[in-house]
Amino acid sequence: MRTHLENVLPALRSLESQADRLADWGVELAQRLLSGQKLLAAGNGGSAAEAQHLTAELVGRFDGERMPFSAISLHAESSAVTAIANDYGYEELFARQVRAHGRSGDILVLLSTSGQSPNLLRAAEAASRLNVTTWALTGPAPNPLASCCDDAVAIDAISANAQEGHLIALHAICRAFEAEVARKGRGVPGPEDDRR
Repeated sequence: MRTHLENVLPALRSLESQADRLADWGVELAQRLLSGQKLLAAGNGGSAAEAQHLTAELVGRFDGERMPFSAISLHAESSAVTAIANDYGYEELFARQVRAHGRSGDILVLLSTSGQSPNLLRAAEAASRLNVTTWALTGPAPNPLASCCDDAVAIDAISANAQEGHLIALHAICRAFEAEVARKGRGVPGPEDDRR
């Protein structure tokens, strides 16, 4: 137990050194989503849970009341996931969904502690062809996913602690996101939300 807790510290230090990048991501994400773009997110296993945590914060809310934003976890629709994996193979699982849902100007966040998952690498490739911005949250760099995405936050810690760091990173992004939405004065629900 003590060893595990001690191993959290390198993850925190790694995040602290990249705080400006996380803040920039939050601001850019707010600007894109306020302009009508969407967020796509993907990961495997525990990283899938983290991806879904992020999309829940955006569609629901993080700190305060505000309008909902478009954010989709690509692993969360079980029928599509199983059909794609069955018909095209697991490596195509996310790439096919990126081609279906991704539009120019959208953002794709890919989470992987190893940075080596073939299905995430293929998703990043598909996104680049569609002018979808790709951000990676990974464990230690260099790794293939961090290298092939437009930007990356690589947490220099062992796998379990890197994954814990991902949740802290996602919450930091959400804080910057909410601050930018509030600054723009466009996050409060209004009559236009009733038309959806």
